[in-house]
Amino acid sequence: MFNPQRYDQMNYRRCGKSGLQLPAISLGLWNNFGHKDDFGVAREIVKTAFDAGITHFDLANNYGPPAGSAEENFGKILASDLAGYRDELVISSKAGYHMWPGPYGDWGSRKYLVASCEQSLKRMNLEYVDIFYSHRPDPNTPLEETMGALDFLVRSGKALYVGISSYNAAQTREAARILRELGTPCLIHQPSYSIFNRWVEKPHENGASLLEVLGEEGIGGIAFCPLDQGVLTSKYLNGIPSGSRVDKPHGTINEGAISEEKLAKVRALNEVAQGRGQSLAQMALAWILRQPTMTSALIGASKPQQITDCVGALQNLEFSGEELARIDEIAL
Repeated sequence: MFNPQRYDQMNYRRCGKSGLQLPAISLGLWNNFGHKDDFGVAREIVKTAFDAGITHFDLANNYGPPAGSAEENFGKILASDLAGYRDELVISSKAGYHMWPGPYGDWGSRKYLVASCEQSLKRMNLEYVDIFYSHRPDPNTPLEETMGALDFLVRSGKALYVGISSYNAAQTREAARILRELGTPCLIHQPSYSIFNRWVEKPHENGASLLEVLGEEGIGGIAFCPLDQGVLTSKYLNGIPSGSRVDKPHGTINEGAISEEKLAKVRALNEVAQGRGQSLAQMALAWILRQPTMTSALIGASKPQQITDCVGALQNLEFSGEELARIDEIAL
């Protein structure tokens, strides 16, 4: 049913100091896999991804829309198309944003994280997830409690590994210390990172950047929004197209965020990509994957052919000094 050579065409990378390898390109089911989207298209996207060697599918409790529906739809796809391949898949979910009413449906308490993981497993009809994340740091819950909840999920068999998302350098170092002492190492960190969004490279208060902390702690990195929610693709080269994330009623990009100045930068970056023999999306992904601490780049997709284009990035991951300098000149 699936391409028997699918694993030969994908680049798999060890995640930090762990034994787990992830595909260099992973698929996130954030905004095109809910009940408001076409299930048939979502199904073809997932199947195309697996056929291309993408084994990691990233979800969260609130993905949809509506919240929870991406996990429900992925559960249906698992049952109909991927049931015999569970042990070839890495499935992740997260909790940390608002999910249900009241004081126990948000942030990072043990009460919320454990309950949310249980709900995610039911929606996907799984016994466990491969990775469960704290989706964001909680300023009002002790970090020991949040990390303790992640440790509990592993020890109770509901998750094989745990990770964190959007934690800064200092928070990441402390989370890693707590988890290490508990005996459940922090496998992975999922930050936003792209040519236009470089906060992970900037030194924090303690002098180390998040990328440096990941390397020092042996934590893998997986960048979300590496294509800047589609801006770093050919989609916006000629303006805002119909059906884009800006145009959608439940879209995630504010039209004002795509200025003519930014579009001019996108066009200039596209010229660099063309000089490399790549699409803009391929170059943007290769730019992320050149970082030794970045295990994987997490893409979204609204069409199956976007998967094929993104996987093509793996054909050229090398950059000259001149190319990197030109990219910085344009983007910064």
